[in-house]
Amino acid sequence: MARDTESIERDIERAREQLAATLDQLGERADPRKLAEQAQQSVIATVTKPPVLAAAAGAVVLVLVVVGSRVARARREKQIIRALAEGRISI
Repeated sequence: MARDTESIERDIERAREQLAATLDQLGERADPRKLAEQAQQSVIATVTKPPVLAAAAGAVVLVLVVVGSRVARARREKQIIRALAEGRISI
């Protein structure tokens, strides 16, 4: 049974409308601003979780301890070098 021309044209128009709607949805999903905003929200949500905050605090403390110990060592070395130069101590 053959379909009439009007029925075929209606089907084609319906398919075009569905395709246009699908393309519009894809365009919205692929919007760079929207994607950047979603990524930012995701990062903020992850970073503000208590385990992540605790790990970050631990890393900061570790860095401070390492830097502090290196500064203290450098000061001690300078004092020793100064004392050697002044003859207060000998090797």
